Amino acid sequence: MHSIQTARRQPVALSRMTRALTFALFVGASACAAFSAHAQGAGIGLDGHKGRPGMMHFGDSPEHMARGIDRMLDGLNATDAQRTQVKQILQAAAADLKAQHEAGRALHLKGMQIFAAASVDAAAAESLRQQMSAQHDQASKRMLAVMLDVSKVLTPEQRAKVGERMMSREAQMQDRRQRMQRDNAARPARL
Repeated sequence: MHSIQTARRQPVALSRMTRALTFALFVGASACAAFSAHAQGAGIGLDGHKGRPGMMHFGDSPEHMARGIDRMLDGLNATDAQRTQVKQILQAAAADLKAQHEAGRALHLKGMQIFAAASVDAAAAESLRQQMSAQHDQASKRMLAVMLDVSKVLTPEQRAKVGERMMSREAQMQDRRQRMQRDNAARPARL
């Protein structure tokens, strides 16, 4: 009898844990996509697609970013206060990421110089790698702070809806990747 009750409770606990993990993965993946795109100078949205409607772009103007945030919050029954708070959090993060983007650009250029030199300085390359690693760590910490700040503004139900949306988008992206792989495999090899 006890094991039956435990078995009945496990799906609920797993469901809650799955939703929480999904949201954490969504924010982490979004942060990585946004930072990676930002470091490369592209206006890529939270879903990793350039120019996709309804997505927020960290590299865009504040007005465009605000519209993207509004679209992200649509369907969540977000209050005006929640919208204002989330916009403030994400706009501050965008400003920080812009500064990090510029620093990352300088490191990237330095890396190209090291590689293109007549003799590659291994110590300089390692030092640069450590600097780049520290910068990525700083960006990751900043995006975690964003996730935690936004999570304090949204209700658990709103966060679950965002997680469901992202799971749906991830499934669509996975289907698209699989189609592309099949199409690429069917093409004749170029010589």
